[in-house]
Amino acid sequence: MFSTIFLQALAGAGLAKVGAAFAASVAVIAASLGISKIGSTALEAIARQPEAAGDIRSSMILAAALIEGVAMFAVVVCFLVLFV
Repeated sequence: MFSTIFLQALAGAGLAKVGAAFAASVAVIAASLGISKIGSTALEAIARQPEAAGDIRSSMILAAALIEGVAMFAVVVCFLVLFV
């Protein structure tokens, strides 16, 4: 079932549009994996050293914001390829 839908999308939309949609989904998945890794590592670090919780939390938020920004940029580029 999925392969027929995928082949219809390839035939109707062109290979560039399918590639852009695939790249956008990969960017979002990679960003979510990166942010989850940062969160789990920060929680482990806070559990080991509770007195450094503020510094660890601020570093975690900064790193998550940077990852989210890069992912958003990748999605915007993929949408530009998709619609322009």
